[in-house]
Amino acid sequence: MRWCVFCGSAAGNDPRWAAYTTALGTALVREGHELVYGGGRTGLMGAVADAVVAAGGHVIGIIPQHLDEREVAHQGIQDLRIVGSMHERKALMAELSDGFIALPGGYGTYEEFCEAVTWVQLGLQRKPCVLANLDGFYDPLVAQFERGFASGFISPAHREIVKTVTSFEDLLAEISRKTTAERILP
Repeated sequence: MRWCVFCGSAAGNDPRWAAYTTALGTALVREGHELVYGGGRTGLMGAVADAVVAAGGHVIGIIPQHLDEREVAHQGIQDLRIVGSMHERKALMAELSDGFIALPGGYGTYEEFCEAVTWVQLGLQRKPCVLANLDGFYDPLVAQFERGFASGFISPAHREIVKTVTSFEDLLAEISRKTTAERILP
């Protein structure tokens, strides 16, 4: 299984984020999974790729040409793909991935994860979308999703698309599942 991990191109100001990210990369390899991610070598993006490589796993990085220089594309991964735009990046990430995980990050992380969720909602893909709400990082986003549901903008069936986990152990349990069909509603 290939997991697409969305996370920050910055490391953030709390060392726990890098520790979780590195541990996730190692766990992906241990479970026999591959990593698909944004192709950068900085911040949490670089940390997850480095951890997968260090553990002997396979990494596919996808970075737009205009970010190649700015985010400094990761030259130490097995498969680096430089594409023409952010739209191409997200489409290729979705095509190559069997599931999505959002770790801490900023606007890009939120946008990419929510687009993957929307594609499931629209029936364009049937892949798990896991929100790693570690140490409450995503509490405000989870509350907004709940508000959307309570306000009638998210249906009961679509409410189940986002699988929110609140501990690293629960995140590990999600990636250890080998099949995705049971976890996504039509």
